[in-house]
Amino acid sequence: MGPAFQIQQAGLWGAGTYAWLLTAALMAGLAAARWRGRSEWGIGFAFVAAALLAFSATGLRATHFSSQGLAPALEGRDLALTGVVSAMPHRSEAGVRFRMRVESASLAGAEVRVPPQVALGWYGGVLGGEGRPELQRQPAELRAGERWQMTVRLKAPHGHLNPHGFDYELWLWEQGLQATGYVRAGPADPRPQRIASTWQHPVEQLRQQVRDAIFARVEDRRLAGILAALVVGDQGAIERADWDVFRATGVAHLMSISGLHVTMFAWAAALAVRGLWRRSTRLCLRLPAQQAGLLGGMLLALAYAIFSGWGVPAQRTVWMLAAVGWLRLGARAWPWPHVWLLACATVVTVDPWALLQPGFWLSFVAVGVLFATDPGAASAPRGLPARTLALLREQWIVTLALTPLSLLLFGQVSLVGMLANLVAIPWVTLVVTPLGLAGVVIPVAWDGAAAALAVLASALGWLAQLPFATLSTAAPPVWAGVAGVLGGTLLAMRWPPAWRAMGLPLLLPVLLWQPARPPPGEFELLAADVGQGNAVLVRTATHTLVYDAGPAYSRESDAGQRVVVPLLRALGETVDTIVLSHRDIDHTGGAPAVLGMQPQARLVSSLEDGHPLLAGRPAARCETGQGWEWDGVRFEVLHPAAADYRAGVKPNTVSCVLRIANGRRQALLAGDIERAQEEALLTRGASALRADILLVPHHGSKTSSSTAWLAAVRPTTALVQAGYRNRFGHPAPEVVQRYSAQDIALIESARCGAARWRSARPEAVDCERVTARRYWHHRPP
Repeated sequence: MGPAFQIQQAGLWGAGTYAWLLTAALMAGLAAARWRGRSEWGIGFAFVAAALLAFSATGLRATHFSSQGLAPALEGRDLALTGVVSAMPHRSEAGVRFRMRVESASLAGAEVRVPPQVALGWYGGVLGGEGRPELQRQPAELRAGERWQMTVRLKAPHGHLNPHGFDYELWLWEQGLQATGYVRAGPADPRPQRIASTWQHPVEQLRQQVRDAIFARVEDRRLAGILAALVVGDQGAIERADWDVFRATGVAHLMSISGLHVTMFAWAAALAVRGLWRRSTRLCLRLPAQQAGLLGGMLLALAYAIFSGWGVPAQRTVWMLAAVGWLRLGARAWPWPHVWLLACATVVTVDPWALLQPGFWLSFVAVGVLFATDPGAASAPRGLPARTLALLREQWIVTLALTPLSLLLFGQVSLVGMLANLVAIPWVTLVVTPLGLAGVVIPVAWDGAAAALAVLASALGWLAQLPFATLSTAAPPVWAGVAGVLGGTLLAMRWPPAWRAMGLPLLLPVLLWQPARPPPGEFELLAADVGQGNAVLVRTATHTLVYDAGPAYSRESDAGQRVVVPLLRALGETVDTIVLSHRDIDHTGGAPAVLGMQPQARLVSSLEDGHPLLAGRPAARCETGQGWEWDGVRFEVLHPAAADYRAGVKPNTVSCVLRIANGRRQALLAGDIERAQEEALLTRGASALRADILLVPHHGSKTSSSTAWLAAVRPTTALVQAGYRNRFGHPAPEVVQRYSAQDIALIESARCGAARWRSARPEAVDCERVTARRYWHHRPP
């Protein structure tokens, strides 16, 4: 209970406060010992002592880790770092990403303190913002264990914060990373210098050698990437299209070093050690073969988890196995709830922040349900048919229990997952992974592993293409998810049918949940936190519009896939219209993912004929005078005019400007228009520009937001969608000053996260960084 409450804190208390709570925990522990003869009092004091101890210990750990963060004054400065590459680097088409264990850092020759471990990117090509392009040297070949000296620019961990979205800052916190940045490798920068190879991080060096050997051996890079993920835990090697297939078929947990892999490895290793141990009478006299196998299995599982990168899921499994193994070695016959709770407590003690990870809940709920529905050793199946039926029953039980939980955590569940897992689990754990590990010693085994993967990938691809492969629902509240898990467990219990039927109504909330929508005649804007780009959801009582789809981050990642699609799924949205203001990649980079998810949506844009996004769907060009009405809310296109479309025009000049009004409140979404377009709109009619809330033109560039424009629009609130410390310098200081001079509240996505504005409550903007604040979240200065 202690860690569960502590991780809900919006801000950390002082170390002294946690120390006082630790003292209180010790006093409660003494009271529990004093009153142990009176069971109720003893148990009560013991519970309070354990909760306070866990709460204060977690707080002290968090306080210590937070104290090592990057000083705000060092953000964006050219720092000279010397350090060792601490993990195998990941190369992409843009450059290489790696972690560095910092040994020394200096600014202008003076020594400075930076976090002990940082995540860096070394990108080739051209970097820089408006008018400041900078050519960068191509990244060198980096190896784990190498010591380098290089000039870098760092910033505090900062990710996108959206409702129901992935918490990147929490992930960095768990990884022990307190700064991210990039290598400065331009012509005017000191050339990065490789100083020496070291013996540090030998496991990472071996992992990199094995990964490189896999890619050298397996010609199909797609299969090589999956094999590398299974052997050395390099999930980044799996292509995005394959991840989509794995998620649609419910087998994504198999395609990385997960708890299942470590557990299966521990089981196989224990059997092997026990069998070999029994061959020696002398060894059996010193230690029984059963205990030797248990110890050997746990130690080899630990070695496997370390070799696979010591990821958080693998760590959790190792600690869980250690807790259960301790009971077995001591011949302690605990009831299954006690064993299950001990394993949970062990994992949470080592990693309190695991409580916020979906993998923790999926793993322990699945194990708990299997424990609860286990018929016992007396009913253990004998013979192949009985064991096959038992396997089918277990898979059905896990599916029933985890479906509501998956809908709560992801808003999506695979309907073909049970069938896919029945095939994939034994195929991956008993065929592909053993061959992959054998290839470390006998490389020819990788050919067999790749062939086995090709067969599985073909079957999974066919299942993923079925029209009913997945079920998506709006993200339910926690209480509905808990009720659904209880309902699934009741249905799976070995109880009379009448009792099991009580689980059916418990499933209904999670399956039928629908988030609240604006009432008729009202509308709301949800400006997603996508970094440097635009993406705004507009919702009325029964309709939804998406204005722009955010940027592309790389060839494998974009805002549509990472932010907009999960947000639409969590809200249960069926989009009616998608407006792409213009062709720039920071507005259309996420469009393929959004259009693919919402094939029924009408597309309105200023894209030129022949643009790839226009292929295969009816589309309309946005022009002045277009308009429609939804639920008492009027939508009007104010720009561009038909005459503005001419050959060679800059994409920004034909940005679609959309006005939304209900007769009482107005919103204006201005794309990337610049001063000339602002003046044209003023000429056509300044009165039509009046708005309560404005999406700031061109992310706050100094080429937009003229004084005359702001005087005509007269918004109370203005939203800036721009990345934290973006290379363009958006919003420009002079633009910020113009908004301030006219008493316009400027809300920046880098400080606000996702921003929600409602026409029924126009004076308020709900910021995700405020409503969902936790102490590991970055607070920009």
